[in-house]
Amino acid sequence: MTDAQETAADSSVRTTGGTPPDDAGATVLGAPTPLLEPREGIPPVIADEAALAEVIAAFAAGSGPVAVDAERASGYRYGQRAYLVQLRREGAGSALIDPVACPDLSGLGEALAGVEWVLHAATQDLPCLREIGMVPTRLFDTELAGRLAGFPRVGLGAMVEGVLGFVLEKGHSAVDWSTRPLPEPWLRYAALDVELLVDLRDALEKELDRQGKLDWALQEFAAIAAAPPAEPRKEPWRRTSGMHKVRRRRQLAVVRELWLTRDRIAQRRDVSPGKVLSDAAIVEAALSLPANVHALAALNGFGHRVGRRQLDQWQAAVDRAKALPEAQLPQPGQPVTGPPPPRAWADKDPAAAARLSAARAGVSALAEQLNMPQENLVSPDTVRRVCWEPPAAVTAGTVADALAGHGARPWQVEQVTPVLVAALSGAGA
Repeated sequence: MTDAQETAADSSVRTTGGTPPDDAGATVLGAPTPLLEPREGIPPVIADEAALAEVIAAFAAGSGPVAVDAERASGYRYGQRAYLVQLRREGAGSALIDPVACPDLSGLGEALAGVEWVLHAATQDLPCLREIGMVPTRLFDTELAGRLAGFPRVGLGAMVEGVLGFVLEKGHSAVDWSTRPLPEPWLRYAALDVELLVDLRDALEKELDRQGKLDWALQEFAAIAAAPPAEPRKEPWRRTSGMHKVRRRRQLAVVRELWLTRDRIAQRRDVSPGKVLSDAAIVEAALSLPANVHALAALNGFGHRVGRRQLDQWQAAVDRAKALPEAQLPQPGQPVTGPPPPRAWADKDPAAAARLSAARAGVSALAEQLNMPQENLVSPDTVRRVCWEPPAAVTAGTVADALAGHGARPWQVEQVTPVLVAALSGAGA
């Protein structure tokens, strides 16, 4: 039994309304208990302003942290908007809100200002929650807490089972949540996702405290809550799957034109871009540079199921790329804003390659000692940047300043600085 399981078993599991079995913690020791129904049943879906106002009042009057989750329609719809928002708070019970019918949830967000939000994998849900006016000022991320505490499996189902002894049904995680009306089994699944989230938070808090990592986790959570929205990705077409096969600039231009055309169509139709045209088909056309619609139709992904009108628009995109002057063709690589790829270090700067090798080995050993993934101990990109351009004088102070300058949190600076000082000094920085 892990330390976290002992924590759950040795302490009473705090519930957020209703009552799981009194021996909930003890179930960790034996067979896990299937969690089949929400404690108060499946709540009605909130789909009008009057019902939303009642929920806002109830959650504002509740106490303690609030569990929050959101369901998207990835793979079905364009973008990453929320199609269902689930909440649970002591004194308020659970709520399921339809953000299509109630697109402005800023009133709910304001009612929960200052309240700690409990999310699992917060960075996945925060962008779509922000779009509908829900932005936490404080949060607790149960997935990240699990990583810092050393759990080998940090999915919500695995965490709830391993820590609390309950099995969550996960069969509807990848369904089309834009479906209306939402089927009852999906709603049951959605309500159960927040059923024990606060209980999990409490058990993980105790475990992190026992390991001496609670302050580290709180620093991480604060950083997530304070982070600004991500900048739009530059040249997103370069992330087309299979791009490594595309070498020539003219072929890159075809990828770009087809990707941009597909994106416009997908946005207009509100469908996933992959349902309009596959990445594999884009790459195939780029490599083949078809001369006409007939040649295009012979390629994989442009077969008999694609209508003539669609073939015409794809061929038009190919023709636009083929007609571009040389000066307007994309360059073969993305502009490098940081160090070169590590595989090139040995040729470009052997001393830097030696520093990186020593630093990676030291970080790996420390992460193993602290029982957490290396990437949570310190960002690999931060390690690369410090090793590529180390301080002129390698001291604990200068290395700490360099780490902090690249966004490392205080706890990371404290833990990693001695490792990097040794690596940079020993490798002849």
